[in-house]
Amino acid sequence: MILGDFGTSYSKILDLDPDLPETRPRIVATRELPDDFRVDLATGHNARRFGRAQVNELTALARGGETLIEQRDFLLLDCGSRDTKFVCYRDGKLADMGWNAECGASMGFTIELLERYYQLDCHTMPIPKRSFPVTCGVLGLSEIFDAVVSGLSEAEAVARLIRGIARNAYRFAGEPEKIFLSGGLCEHPVFVGSFPCPVVPLGRFVLLEGLRRVANQGRTSAPPRPPNRPPNKS
Repeated sequence: MILGDFGTSYSKILDLDPDLPETRPRIVATRELPDDFRVDLATGHNARRFGRAQVNELTALARGGETLIEQRDFLLLDCGSRDTKFVCYRDGKLADMGWNAECGASMGFTIELLERYYQLDCHTMPIPKRSFPVTCGVLGLSEIFDAVVSGLSEAEAVARLIRGIARNAYRFAGEPEKIFLSGGLCEHPVFVGSFPCPVVPLGRFVLLEGLRRVANQGRTSAPPRPPNRPPNKS
């Protein structure tokens, strides 16, 4: 069985064939996948395009958190190229969730785009003490350009945007005391260091682990719903 987490920018693919010498996930740019590429079980923004069967992203995130986090109380936040989502567990049960595809739009994509444009290395950028009051990556572009024109260094301007994006994600998640972080931004030291609480990065394959758990259970679950609270997409 082949699993796939098909994001807007990048896709993560895992082949569970027991005859393979190793079963490590691989990452590929989504735009590089051929149109006829298919996996057995998929999640992510492009799941219907590449998957024979699909699992809701919140389901995959929740199951991945249950697999990887050895705590009964936790908040798991997933920050991708296109959107932000979280699941919150209390006493081992799903208590809250949120999915923000508008106010958290294009966070990862915008950060990657700016760093490429200005030729910046996130590993050499200092964590700023100030941030731009932005609600999403796209709307923050004007803040960057205005700041650079006013004399702020490109690295400092981009870092302030990243800090603002991280703080916005923190507020969206309900300002928790601790965050378990999922997604490509786990590898971004400025983003991780800009949260005002402890952050435990889990890497880019949390949703794949969730798919593995769903596959082992032999079903494609409907999205989990906490009591009296539908998913939040705004």
